[in-house]
Amino acid sequence: MSARFEGIIVGGGLAGGLACLALLRRWPNLRLALVEREARLGGNHTWSFHEDDAPPAARAWLEPLVARRWPGYEVRFPGLRRELRIPYASIPSARLDEVVRARLREAGGALLAGREAARLAAREVELADGERLGASWVLDARGPEPGALPAGSGFQKFVGLEVRLEAPRAPQLPTLMDATVSQRDGYRFLYLLPFGPDRVLVEDTAFADDPALDRERLRAGALAYLQDRGLAAAEVLREEEGVLPMPWRAPPSPPMDGPLAIGVRGGWSHPGTGYSLAPTLRQLAWLVGQPGLPPTEAARAVHARGHERQAAFPRLLNAMFFRLPGGLRWRLLERFYRLPEPVVRRYYALESTWADRARILLERPPGLGWLRLPAGGAEEEPR
Repeated sequence: MSARFEGIIVGGGLAGGLACLALLRRWPNLRLALVEREARLGGNHTWSFHEDDAPPAARAWLEPLVARRWPGYEVRFPGLRRELRIPYASIPSARLDEVVRARLREAGGALLAGREAARLAAREVELADGERLGASWVLDARGPEPGALPAGSGFQKFVGLEVRLEAPRAPQLPTLMDATVSQRDGYRFLYLLPFGPDRVLVEDTAFADDPALDRERLRAGALAYLQDRGLAAAEVLREEEGVLPMPWRAPPSPPMDGPLAIGVRGGWSHPGTGYSLAPTLRQLAWLVGQPGLPPTEAARAVHARGHERQAAFPRLLNAMFFRLPGGLRWRLLERFYRLPEPVVRRYYALESTWADRARILLERPPGLGWLRLPAGGAEEEPR
């Protein structure tokens, strides 16, 4: 064994970066190593979240990552335009890279960037170059298996452009869903984050049946949307993309005798969005609340069952949503956003109560009947 630590995190994306900050806040003198195959932590992403998604125990170590926040946001549908006063925040990957590097350096930890892990065990990591690292415990934060797509799933897919505008006309609040655009590829909407008076992130997004990403079409759609809103682009500063599973079947459980899988690797994502930030925050808040590491298999199993109980409901909604004809799916989301703000907030935080679930499902019976199909059952599309 060429090097030994108290703990090793493999994967320097969102889950690995958050785990590093959480663990070093709980145990400031922890001898920790972070292994990341790329030179930079976090990749090329923007992670945004409802601020109430973060449990109180996570807010102190999450706060340094937040680059922008807003007091609420708006949604737009053919029959609804609504502002929700639910605070919203954003984390850029460059901030995660900066903050996690600084915290590791301050704690005397080891950052092994540009090093790929070839084999993981509960207490050992072997790197691709043959070096072996030992520890009391290992966290696997490598994200989904490369190329693996779940059976029984739809997909959220998008191309996002960070843009400098020709004039300082950015709106004050984000637009989380604008479904007044022409519908295609299942359910299509535009997402707009104002980072400054003349700088925005715009994403052309679909909740689609297949994961194929038409980058050119989505880029063109994002720029056309800005033009339609009077926000002409002067320069594209950065581009990002994503294809996120929205499953209606439960994923297989990771083995209990290996390294503890965190974030997406361990199934800690929101089935109704594909996003992993809120579930991962809860997983890590639980982890650092344990009396010591590694947690027992019994404790891990109990905690995983709690997440599964919450994740089952959005998977049920996915099964309903992806059975609808594509041109009708926007109607389900429009009705969802008419619900009271606390119901919306708890759904995205994976905290829905039984009353919330009944209200979402029973306010209109599930299935096509409650959508009031137009004569002849033809699909309607917003324009």
